[in-house]
Formats: sequence, structure tokens, C-alpha cells
Amino acid sequence: MTLPLPPFYTHPRPMQAAVDGVLSLRQPMDYRFAAGVHSVPLVLGEFFAAAKSFPILFAGEAGAPVALLGLREGENLFVDAQGRWDEDAYLPGYVRRYPFILMEDKAGTEFTLCLDEGADNVVAGTENPFFVNGQPTALTVQALNFARQYQAAHVETAAFISALRDENMLVENRADIVLKSGEPRHLSGFRVIDAGKLNQLPAERLVAWRDKGWLAAAYAHLASLSDWALLINRAGR
Repeated sequence: MTLPLPPFYTHPRPMQAAVDGVLSLRQPMDYRFAAGVHSVPLVLGEFFAAAKSFPILFAGEAGAPVALLGLREGENLFVDAQGRWDEDAYLPGYVRRYPFILMEDKAGTEFTLCLDEGADNVVAGTENPFFVNGQPTALTVQALNFARQYQAAHVETAAFISALRDENMLVENRADIVLKSGEPRHLSGFRVIDAGKLNQLPAERLVAWRDKGWLAAAYAHLASLSDWALLINRAGR
């Protein structure tokens, strides 16, 4: 069975000096690859920064945390027509990582740095190369380190979500909003943390969550729910 590819990725494959020595990453980064998505995944360590820019929601039955980027399917309000990400808004790590990604082998024991050769930002040339004389450049080493950090954060985030689910703390929610044009929008299919249940956690568990950074992340999520107004104003502009 072929697993679905992560959002953005079309042809990810392991990086190889013999193949990628003639390829380069075009700069400045063009973020039009993200223009057609209204949400992207977040990891735990991003909650504080992301909460300043957009609502943090928990998507679907799995409860995966996402940053809501638009109020319509396929709408990203943070990328302009020239492919620039709004410099005043947080740029999620999932977007910054692209076109790189770590992928597991079939045994699930090793990860390999992969490159999406379908990315528009991957071009022929030597201006910003991935390899020189068969050796990875600083760009590739940095990409590998960031991908490893992101993978570790993903594991930490999964533990947080598992704890939320164990406490039955993720509850279905919906948003009924009206755009400045007068158009009503109804968004559903996401979950939020039940603040009442969070505050009712036993003292020892609150301390444990605090020490893991989970308590702070939960409150950052709750604070981010006030960002609906920011999205409405952005959509109006």
C-alpha cells in the first residue's frame, strides 16, 4: 500500500551527491508552493510564536496541531502573488523545512534526508548548491540538522497529543464568522482544548505538564483562539 505524501511534496527522494551535485536551491525562497493550503502542521515548540499570528487548532480525529492560514479551503492569506510570506507573520517550521524532509526506511529504523525534486525552488545550477566536489554544502548540512530537530519535535508533539486524548481534553468545535464583505463562513472539523478540563487536572499532573512544557503549549493554543479576528481582518484586506 502506498502511503499518501505529506502536503507540498510530490517527488521526494534520497539526496545523492552524484545526482544533486548539479542542482541548487533558488533564493530568495518562493512560497507559492504553500499558497493553496489553508493550514499547515505545527510542532510543540512553535506554539508560542505561532499563537501571535494565527489560530492553533487540532485537526480531525488524530488531533494533529495545525496553524490555520485561511478561512476557505485552499486559501493561504499569508502568501502574496509574488510568493512572499508576510514578514510580520510567523513562518511555520513545516514550511521552512521544504523542499527537504526526513523519510523512514521500510524497516522504520533509519531516516534519510530527502529532497522534493518536484519543487519549483530546486533548479539546475551552482549558485546555491547542495553538493560541491561530492561533499554536502553548509546548506545541506543545515537542512539535515533542521529536519532532525523537526522530527524530534514531532515525536514530542505526538506525546502531548496522546496525553490530551487520554484526558479526553480535545473537544469538537466550530467557528461561525462573518467576513467584512458580509459573507458568512462556517468552519468545522477541528478540535480545541477544553479549558475547564485543563484547569481540573490534579496538581501533580499539572506540575508534570508544566515541566514538560505541555501546560504552556496548552495555554498558547487557548490564547491563539483570539486570532480569528486577525484572519477576518486579513481576509478583508
